[in-house]
Amino acid sequence: MSEESLNWRDFLGRWQEEWVPRPDEEVDAAQSSMPLGVPGADEAAIAAAEERLGRRLPPSYRTFLAVSDGWHVEQTAGIYQLGGTADIDWFGDPYDMTPLYEENLGERPLREEVLLAGMWRRALRLETDSDMSHALLDPGDTGQDGEWALYVYKGWSGEMPDRYPSFRAYMEAMYRAFHADRAASPDFTNATTRTQDERVDQARRLALQGRHEEALPLLEEASSFGRPHSAVLLSQLRQLNTPDNPLSHGLLAADPRYLPDVLPVEAMAQANNTWRPDGDDHWLGMMAARGVAWNTAEAVLSGVRDGTYRYTPSGPWGRAVAEARESARWGATDAAWRTLADALPQWEAPGPSLIAPLGLLADPVLGPLITPDRGRQILSTARAGHSGRAPDPVPDLDPPGLQWLTEPARYGQPLDGYRCVWVEGVDPVRLPALLGDEDAQLSPPLDLFGVRWRAPRSGGRQDTEPWEDRAVVAVGGSSQGWAFAFDGHSQRRLSQLFQSPAAAASSCGRAVVVWRDPKTASPEGHPAAFHLSVAERGEELYAFTIRGTQIERSGAIPEALDPARLIDPDDTELVRERRMLAALHTELGLSLPRFALTQGRLCTFTTRSWTRAPRAGEGYAYIALSRIRPQL
Repeated sequence: MSEESLNWRDFLGRWQEEWVPRPDEEVDAAQSSMPLGVPGADEAAIAAAEERLGRRLPPSYRTFLAVSDGWHVEQTAGIYQLGGTADIDWFGDPYDMTPLYEENLGERPLREEVLLAGMWRRALRLETDSDMSHALLDPGDTGQDGEWALYVYKGWSGEMPDRYPSFRAYMEAMYRAFHADRAASPDFTNATTRTQDERVDQARRLALQGRHEEALPLLEEASSFGRPHSAVLLSQLRQLNTPDNPLSHGLLAADPRYLPDVLPVEAMAQANNTWRPDGDDHWLGMMAARGVAWNTAEAVLSGVRDGTYRYTPSGPWGRAVAEARESARWGATDAAWRTLADALPQWEAPGPSLIAPLGLLADPVLGPLITPDRGRQILSTARAGHSGRAPDPVPDLDPPGLQWLTEPARYGQPLDGYRCVWVEGVDPVRLPALLGDEDAQLSPPLDLFGVRWRAPRSGGRQDTEPWEDRAVVAVGGSSQGWAFAFDGHSQRRLSQLFQSPAAAASSCGRAVVVWRDPKTASPEGHPAAFHLSVAERGEELYAFTIRGTQIERSGAIPEALDPARLIDPDDTELVRERRMLAALHTELGLSLPRFALTQGRLCTFTTRSWTRAPRAGEGYAYIALSRIRPQL
């Protein structure tokens, strides 16, 4: 309500008419119809109070007193009774709170912090009955409308005071809390509850028509009144606006109709929690309290944690989901998203309490695709048999080519070093046979941020030699017909023992190898290196390696890729790298999917060594670090 539209007499009268005790209260018949207010104070009484206090009262509180000279708020575990003109007085900070708040201000406190620290000594106390709580109007925290902020301090809680911008805002919040406390009672029905329930139904229709921005305020208001279904519908709108922030969806997780969508999303936060002092028992206990069988919740949590969970709806939408997952697992995440976006109108709600395909968010392959912009596109798409205006599509996330390799990626840092093998005209599933050992197999789709720790270290396994350099590579394909095996965490040096895997990978067609080796920061370090080798039918056609200003080359290098033509000695390392990557995209059609490689999940395998065994007269060295436990 706006201040102009708020009629205090109607507002308080409606509150009085609707008032009933809370279901947990034991009251007699007389108490069940108790008056909440008293007759209003006349202007003389209000003016006398202001003279006694030495201040004119703020507008909404002054108007309230003229209608009711006090009120039975009955806030649960807080303020019970607000006094009238004869009761209110300055708080005076009897508990010496000011020094406690002032000493925590810091060197550059926020304005809100300064106001709160000074509030205790200048505030007007309103309550006459409470549970160790105080309702304090602060004349020092005044808005442009002349209203004083109202703080509720619950002395037993140890929490910061709750702030309301005005007395009117506080009373409206208490009216909503009065409703929320009684909403679960089937007998609590009145004009307000019926109006709010109609708004919940309207909001659900709007949401399914893709008009989620209109549905949101309706659900927010209904939820503040505690109306059934409003909170679960509201949480779905909020969830898809912030897909990376799992929210609670209440009792929906226990309903068999909604469990396949809701329980995996509920499990996401627990699955990502690496520090669990009580294991999973607390979360499993919470799910059990909602009605979810313990073994069901445990199985879903395990699937979400290890990446085996699959979102598998039925019907046309389910077929689109399966098609999108197959595209995404090979890196074509933009194509996968377009498949999902095109099929969204065919999504069917399993029941009236689900208004969006939440299960997508927990799918290990498809979930990362749902960015906030895409979440809002889901909400803006008419679905479940409803019609509405088609939303504007969000832009693709993958830039063309390779130059994105030089730009900040995950956590704002560019890739430190990378190497990649492209093979033309083959299915990505064949790459382990071309580049891996005899028993090499593709893993399930993995979060690539942790893949670097899976690479075999020198001397780290019994079946590897210290000179070997095996890589754990992510596998996918590009629209230009290349399959790729990419290592985005290359920590090994491009040494003299390097043996390009291009020839071995080219048994069926062309293969291209690129290795970018950054310069080391140590004083004795080596300059950055950039290697390219191209092979076909088992034979290397040409190759070059750039180290600083030195170029090693072999074979007939095409003019478009000739480093002597592309590189100016005065160029920075970054300019050289970007120019080479641009030429590789233009000349050979090479590209890599940025989103899949930096934020998605791809299958991986371990390659054969990128270095050969030392020959006679060649030496090598490696360093292994270990912690030595001191002898006591």
